[in-house]
Amino acid sequence: MRSTLQAPGPARDNRAGARGDAGIETAAQAADGTGKREYVQQMFSDIAPRYDLLNHVLSMNIDKRWRKQALRQLAWTARPTGTYLDLCAGTLDVGATLVRQAGFQGFVAGADFAVPMLQHGAGKAPASVLAPVGADALALPFGNATLDGAIVAFGIRNVADLDAGLREVRRVLRPGARFVILEFSTPRYALVRLLYHAYFHNVLPLIGRIVSGHGSAYTYLPLSVAKFPTEDALANRLRGAGFSTVSWERLTFGIAAIHVATV
Repeated sequence: MRSTLQAPGPARDNRAGARGDAGIETAAQAADGTGKREYVQQMFSDIAPRYDLLNHVLSMNIDKRWRKQALRQLAWTARPTGTYLDLCAGTLDVGATLVRQAGFQGFVAGADFAVPMLQHGAGKAPASVLAPVGADALALPFGNATLDGAIVAFGIRNVADLDAGLREVRRVLRPGARFVILEFSTPRYALVRLLYHAYFHNVLPLIGRIVSGHGSAYTYLPLSVAKFPTEDALANRLRGAGFSTVSWERLTFGIAAIHVATV
């Protein structure tokens, strides 16, 4: 399986690169769903050069442990020669981690519609085992029931139509395959939630703005998390998309969560 890096649909939205109050307003509208597809595509294209650095710095490297934990839930060892999807792959961190696992002999397609993100991830693994695919999560370029598993890390909340995106993943997975979602969540404990909001809504946007040079990208992040379904609600949406069994667990005091859905 091979694919050229080609982004579908509109390539730019000048509003998304806006700075100051206008950019923040656009980020808030995108988090609510207005112009979300265009904003997300352009925003991630803009911050691609600093994305990996910011991810690890802002999470204090906890994100690396979360990703490895999510990959274990993919149960790829049952089909080590299979074909897997890294959805909303960004700079291909998850796919690259998977192909480096001892015993993995399969292939990973890293799909994202922000092509600059994929380009900045090129070289993390040989193209023979990890291929970037310029593709929208709502229109994946794979046949029905052709993939052995799929994983998405911190990207499902950015899909313009969540339910359609879940159905599309369900479409491309073989019977018995797993879909693993790693996503930010809102802590349930009051003290943790207070500290979390203070960091997420004040410290993180400031550091993100300084390092990335983008006026609103790291304002959009906490807003999009706040709008995302709770763990129970997401589990119900996965069942509604046709997955037969769904389970989930919270990570690090509820800052993030892993959902595992089986076809």
